[in-house]
Amino acid sequence: MTTSISGSMRGGRTRKFKSEINVVPYIDVMLVLLVIFMAAAPMPNPGMVDLPNAGKSALPPSQYIEVILKKDANAQIRINAQNQSNTGGDTTTAKNHSVLLENLSELHQRYPDMPLMISAEKNIIYDDVVQVISDAKKMGIDRVGLAAKQ
Repeated sequence: MTTSISGSMRGGRTRKFKSEINVVPYIDVMLVLLVIFMAAAPMPNPGMVDLPNAGKSALPPSQYIEVILKKDANAQIRINAQNQSNTGGDTTTAKNHSVLLENLSELHQRYPDMPLMISAEKNIIYDDVVQVISDAKKMGIDRVGLAAKQ
C-alpha cells in the first residue's frame, strides 16, 4: 500500500506548464494608452487657416485696376490712380463673374499696361479670388497682385 503523495492529492494528474504568453492584459493597456493620447492630442480646427502677413512691395504702382470682391457675389472694378483726372476713376459694379470678366477685359484693352490689384472681403471663398487671378492671366494681364490688410 504504498502510494505517492503527489498522485493521491491531485487525483493522479501531473501538472503541465503552459508555454504561451497571455497577451490580453497588454492589449488592454495599449488601448487605454491609445485613448489617453487621442484625448490629450491638440485638435486643430481645419476651417481656420492662419495666413502670413505680407510686406509692402518695394515700388507700388501709381496706377492700377482694382477689383474688389464682396461676399454677396457683387464685385466692383475701378481704376485707382494718384491723379484721377487722366484715367476717369469711375467705379463699375458687376453682379456676377461673367460681367466682371467683361468689364475687366474692356479696361484691360483701354489700359493694357496697367497692373491688376485684387482685394477681397475676409469671408469670401478663396476659390473666387483664384478664379479671378486665373482669368486675368488668361486675358494677358501680366502683373496681378493681392491687396493685404496691414
